[in-house]
Amino acid sequence: MIHVTDKREYTDDYTDKTLYIPGPTEVREDVIEAMAQPMFGHRSERMTDLYTTIVEDTKEFLGTANDVVILTASGTEFWEASTLNLVDEEILVATCGSFSERHANVAERLGKSVDRLEYEWGQAVKPEDVREAIEESDKEYDVVACVMNESSTGVRNPVEEIGDVVSEYPDTYFVVDAVSALGGDYVDIDEHGIDVLFASSQKAFAMPPGLAVCTVSEGAYERELEKDSASWYGGFQRTIDYYDRKGQTHSTPAIPVMLAYRKQMKHMLEEGHESRDKRHREMAEYTREWAREHFGMFPEEGYESQTVSCIENTQGVDVAGTIDAVSEEYDMVFSNGYGSQLGEKTFRIGHMGEHDVESIKELTDAIEDVAGL
Repeated sequence: MIHVTDKREYTDDYTDKTLYIPGPTEVREDVIEAMAQPMFGHRSERMTDLYTTIVEDTKEFLGTANDVVILTASGTEFWEASTLNLVDEEILVATCGSFSERHANVAERLGKSVDRLEYEWGQAVKPEDVREAIEESDKEYDVVACVMNESSTGVRNPVEEIGDVVSEYPDTYFVVDAVSALGGDYVDIDEHGIDVLFASSQKAFAMPPGLAVCTVSEGAYERELEKDSASWYGGFQRTIDYYDRKGQTHSTPAIPVMLAYRKQMKHMLEEGHESRDKRHREMAEYTREWAREHFGMFPEEGYESQTVSCIENTQGVDVAGTIDAVSEEYDMVFSNGYGSQLGEKTFRIGHMGEHDVESIKELTDAIEDVAGL
């Protein structure tokens, strides 16, 4: 059966809502305004100035010597691209929620042989389990893949320690999905041997949606050169070599979003990576304290996300109704549990981007009022 949705005309009379969802997040006014510039050619010197600025500023912010690729896409692009670029046959994917499971599904869809290191939702990936999975397998994995921040469950996996383990196996590359963490949760990419790490602009970077950011180690770049096939749009050789030659993207980019990226990255550099990490940690600690006072935390203790809190609905409140009432009465939006598995059992608060403890407190006060806590 084919279902066709009726057209619903977009109008200009929507009420602005403050976003506390796991993304998109709140965007500074001057960042939004940066998009409203006259259009220019993507093969002009002006484009070279823009693209080299955002690439090199990103390297500086992240403190990495690895190559940085910024493409018009969602972070999903680098699920596909990293698999095509690095995996001949065998990939081990640690799964502990919806998005890590989706990473495994993408690899299967691309025809790869996928082994899962499976955890119950809410549990975190353990480095010693990764080592055991590699050691006990009769396969030689091309890639081990792990999500840094499983936003469906609010789990922050210890990708640093996992990277240290994978580094012991020089023919295996480590790929990290940091979509909902990077920019709000510090990670030392180079120190822990993370070969590929990718994110999206609309999460903790607090930019408009539309750009995917990826760091690529020299080893991952060289690995792709050895392969007979790789991603065309997100190929490491294609994107990095074109940047080295031209200082631009190989295909037409979303120039307005890159202008916004440039503006916001200047703000992020001014704040600094460690200070931005500290602010996010303070928001997470406040939210967890509040949640434990009124409800409970869903993730395994000690592995809670720094950017998204998944809160267990121990009081049996009407999650959907509370979300609607907070939106209607306070013009604030937070999120329900992810999918049918968590649904009304949990709800999620995104404390990332440009929020601070005071703005998060405004939301929790609203929830208390509406839910009668």
